[in-house]
Amino acid sequence: MSEPTTLPHAEEAEIEDIGSNPDPARPIGAIIAARYGRRAMLGAAAAAAAALVPDGPAPAQPQAPPPAHSSGNTPNGGPSTLAFPELRHQLAQGDAVAEGYEIQLLIRWGDPILADAPEFDVARQTAEAQARQFGYNCDYLDFFPLPRGSRSADHGLLWVNHEYTNTNLMFPGLGAGRAARARTNAEQVAVEIAAHGASVVEVRREADGRWRVVRDSRFNRRITGATPMRLSGPAAGHPRLRTHADPSGTRVLGTLNNCAGGRTPWGTVLTAEENFNFYFGGEAAESGPQRAHYRRYGIVREAVYGWGRFVDRFSLDKEPNEPNRFGWIVEVDPYDPESVPVKRTALGRFKHECCTMALCPDGRVAFYSGDDERFEYIYKFVTARPWNPDDRAANRDLLDEGTLYVGRFDDDGKVTWLPLVHGEGPLTAENGFHSQADVVIEARRAADLLGATPMDRPEDVEANPVTGRVYAMLTNNARRTAQQARGANPRANNIHGHVLEIIPPMAQGRPDHAATEMRWGLFLVAGAPGFDAGARYHRATSPNGWLSCPDNCTFDSKGRIWIATDGAPETSGVADGLYAADTTGHGRALTRLFYQAPTGAEVCGPCFTPDERTLFLAIQHPGEDPGSTFERPSTRWPDFREGVPPRPSVIAIVKKDGGVIGS
Repeated sequence: MSEPTTLPHAEEAEIEDIGSNPDPARPIGAIIAARYGRRAMLGAAAAAAAALVPDGPAPAQPQAPPPAHSSGNTPNGGPSTLAFPELRHQLAQGDAVAEGYEIQLLIRWGDPILADAPEFDVARQTAEAQARQFGYNCDYLDFFPLPRGSRSADHGLLWVNHEYTNTNLMFPGLGAGRAARARTNAEQVAVEIAAHGASVVEVRREADGRWRVVRDSRFNRRITGATPMRLSGPAAGHPRLRTHADPSGTRVLGTLNNCAGGRTPWGTVLTAEENFNFYFGGEAAESGPQRAHYRRYGIVREAVYGWGRFVDRFSLDKEPNEPNRFGWIVEVDPYDPESVPVKRTALGRFKHECCTMALCPDGRVAFYSGDDERFEYIYKFVTARPWNPDDRAANRDLLDEGTLYVGRFDDDGKVTWLPLVHGEGPLTAENGFHSQADVVIEARRAADLLGATPMDRPEDVEANPVTGRVYAMLTNNARRTAQQARGANPRANNIHGHVLEIIPPMAQGRPDHAATEMRWGLFLVAGAPGFDAGARYHRATSPNGWLSCPDNCTFDSKGRIWIATDGAPETSGVADGLYAADTTGHGRALTRLFYQAPTGAEVCGPCFTPDERTLFLAIQHPGEDPGSTFERPSTRWPDFREGVPPRPSVIAIVKKDGGVIGS
């Protein structure tokens, strides 16, 4: 989940905007300014990287009110290889997609997914029902073909994260904003806990071309904020993870605030726990022995959610170690509904936005993660041994052994990956690190001591499967001062964000993601060209092609990047959307607008089927606008029925002629 740039966007903003790094020395803005200078910065978008390394029954489709602008201008723009007619910017109650494409509504909050689930009744919600129905704010998506191991593009399992809940839009009579959460009763809290986590749903493209959920599938599953899970890796069993309910420190209930994620080459999903600080509060935040530790993770006395009033484990005064059991990467086998999810502590504890893989030449696997808060860091984990493509069992605990690194971005364009290893450098008992467990539990403080580079809210960090380059979505940083920026790009009060490009060296003819030294450059700098100082794209970018607040991304088989945004309505007055651009060639960084969400919503989890003829998108928190309530929401997307609030949903976008998306 993103951090809104201005407080009115969401009630979460107060807590998300803490910026809990106490000393963001040498932030990325200062380093970029030093490298590129006040005037040069990026030059052309292509030139930055070139200077580094050569390029080597289902619900019906939603019916919305007429959009503010009709779609389409020219069928192609400049030298872009993307052939869709670009959409015009809009901000409306409904969504819109480029001409020639169709939006199919696949599944909504509350839709039944288990065979014994009741139909959704917004006036009679129960935790028992919600635990069998599709959860709330959907985020990360991933498609796993059926049967397992196939390349099927018409039949598979869809993994969906459920990040958080908008209390004011879920229940009547609570009013607007954060105050609504203080008015919840015990049953409503139980519903919210059940609405978190994730869903696994079997989906199939039928003969009529429409995608539908297989309601009675044996694979369908709900993972919630109370699902039993196992802790593994260096922190498992550590005293700081033990509670009254779990004196072993190896078992935990639920996963929370699951934002983006990733997958493994052996076919499991990695779901990332992000803003876990929302759920824990109490006097101990200010007076307890772990108060400094809490502060570094943004845990305060008054939690965003008042769950601690009814559930002891969310009260710091009753269970002071419970927050230490969140902020991890959780591995789940989507093909096995009986499997126990595992929190892999070797990958570190912070506000994980994602955990995306890249294969190394020697068979080891690297996983990149952003810590989504202002002035936080980019991390990388490299497994200790190669994965075995012929023996899934051999990979079962591969994520328990390896090296966690944090990035330092130098003025000369070098990236140095600093190992977070107990006993090395400052990570010793003298600084409070008595074991690797302490290092991973306090990964942020360990990274502080190593001198990692504070970034502008690193969200998705993904490797391009064609070029091997890594792209980090740096969403924004409204708290950057002029002294910290010291140049035009990134900017002081950097409300629009930018996209960083990281180039690994080559080894054995392949990008080496295990390398501890890489290079970096800028792919694009967001905002409106000619209006927002420092905004830089390809010179042929149209008035509708610029973007603000890059958040998630994915790549197609041509290596083109698809960027989802979160925060554009506040920063730019346009809806959040999905943009695409070439990453190489003459159309590099020429972004084009493909889809825009309804008001209040962000676009998450772009995910292609293997044949790239379907693009799944998660539409999160529709109606999350200032003053929006259950009774009077800013939109009723996707149902547009009186009495029905907006419902976070997953959509499928297909080309009307059945062709490849973007062709």
